[in-house]
Amino acid sequence: MSEKDPIRLFVTHAFQEHEEYARLFEYLESRDNFFYNNYSNPEFNLGPGGQEAIQEEVRRQMQHAEVVLFPVGVHAEKPQLIDFELLVAQAFKKPIIAIQAFAGNASIPEQALEVADVVVEWDCRVIIDNIRQLARGIDKNQLDVIEFDLEGLDGLSKDDIVKDD
Repeated sequence: MSEKDPIRLFVTHAFQEHEEYARLFEYLESRDNFFYNNYSNPEFNLGPGGQEAIQEEVRRQMQHAEVVLFPVGVHAEKPQLIDFELLVAQAFKKPIIAIQAFAGNASIPEQALEVADVVVEWDCRVIIDNIRQLARGIDKNQLDVIEFDLEGLDGLSKDDIVKDD
């Protein structure tokens, strides 16, 4: 996974903005060196066409995703549509990560428990580790590399930097 080969995500939505949908992207953006493309578009203008147009647009948005993220809090907005999105994910054989409702204010629907590959809490590292694992098979236990800015440390000795108590 790199900037040139980002992980392709679909996040369940009800064709309307939801605080958990937005919060998920805040979490994803907070991690350095995590690159993704979002294939979900809750603001898509469906126009006339009814239920069939909605279902076709869900399929179109999800078809190229590598993993589906399901923030459970969005389920209450339009449960039938979210259930349909989960069924499409199953039909496309997309792994599903269910993210428990933020602050525990909603229970996980039974169908989500049945179809989710994993259920996680709102923890940025856990969410991203599971995305990497399910989308690309990258080991969850792989350590992140932390780069330190050593500029301005010229002239300091090791003893100045590392102090034993």
